Amino acid sequence: MIVAFSVTPLGVGESVSEYVADAVRVVRDSGLPNSTDAMFTSIEGEWDEVMAVVKAAVDAVAAKAPRVSVVLKADIRAGVTDGLTAKVEAVEARLGEG
Repeated sequence: MIVAFSVTPLGVGESVSEYVADAVRVVRDSGLPNSTDAMFTSIEGEWDEVMAVVKAAVDAVAAKAPRVSVVLKADIRAGVTDGLTAKVEAVEARLGEG
């Protein structure tokens, strides 16, 4: 399972990088495969372990912010591992065909 999510603190002003860094730190410390880009952090693993990390990331932000917004998208596909890199590699291979 891959989950892409974003955690946004509300009511803390315009700059939120400090809060987002707290959430990303939780994800990276989890030991699960993950990647972060400008909009989302993706994490891969089994349902319970991934959702526990998402909750911990939200809790880290909520510890400092009065309100938190979460956007989450999940790709649930039995038997697939290393999807975080395999999906990107498949697209990159297609781009290199031409």
